[in-house]
Amino acid sequence: MKPMKTPSPVHFGDYLREWRQRRRMSQMDLALEAEISTRHLSFLETGRSQPSRDMVQLLSEKLDMPLRERNVMLASAGFAPVYSERSLDDPSLRSMREAIDLVLKGHEPYPALAVDRHWSLVAANEALLALMQGVDQALLKPPVNVLRLSVHPAGLARRIANFSEWRDHLIARLHHQVNVTGDAVLSALIEELRAYPIPDAARRTLHSKPHHADLVVPLQLTMEEGVLTFFSTTTVFGTPVDVTLSELAIEAFFPADAETADALRRMAEKRQAAAGV
Repeated sequence: MKPMKTPSPVHFGDYLREWRQRRRMSQMDLALEAEISTRHLSFLETGRSQPSRDMVQLLSEKLDMPLRERNVMLASAGFAPVYSERSLDDPSLRSMREAIDLVLKGHEPYPALAVDRHWSLVAANEALLALMQGVDQALLKPPVNVLRLSVHPAGLARRIANFSEWRDHLIARLHHQVNVTGDAVLSALIEELRAYPIPDAARRTLHSKPHHADLVVPLQLTMEEGVLTFFSTTTVFGTPVDVTLSELAIEAFFPADAETADALRRMAEKRQAAAGV
């Protein structure tokens, strides 16, 4: 297990105020949630009072802060971080990594992948990799950012029939993540994705509006088999106490129509035949 990284020192009161405001809570709102006086909370924010370890953990819980940020909050108050951050290669996380691989494999012939907090690819199944046809190899060099891969002109962009809709959906998801986590890397990624042009192929592509478009934002991907239409779900680990696990997510894509389901099954059969299975 790698030693926990000691976050950069920040002033506890300033950090507490930043996260309270990020959650759009007044001092009274947070004080009521934490069952403390508004005066005491005000003293904590101004530095007139110093928090106990239990108080720091209570406030970070009531603010629903990510585990990584809870470590920063503890460090800002002079306490050691309590949440570990292990590599997925750590032996203690072997069962968790096996669970991820099992979910990805079990989702075939439909595509699925696992990503970290910055949308870097952690793992993917064969069905997902089969959709990467024609992608510039430079975008596939680790660490692979799957959002960049989706909307980069040399990535999947020219094959996404509803490119503008899909890009706007991804940016909206990133905005939500930034609001939850305050992550500067994700903020920069939003600006990067916005700067990518709409590919000419996507401009020329006419795609019909799926019957479920009022329920979910689909991904319409042009392949040799035709336009494949997907909707996705996200799975996270329940009640994690490790930073790495808390930031992992599995994105599973499902066929949105019978034609896509049939095409994915045919693609899987071709892969199996090619592999001699």
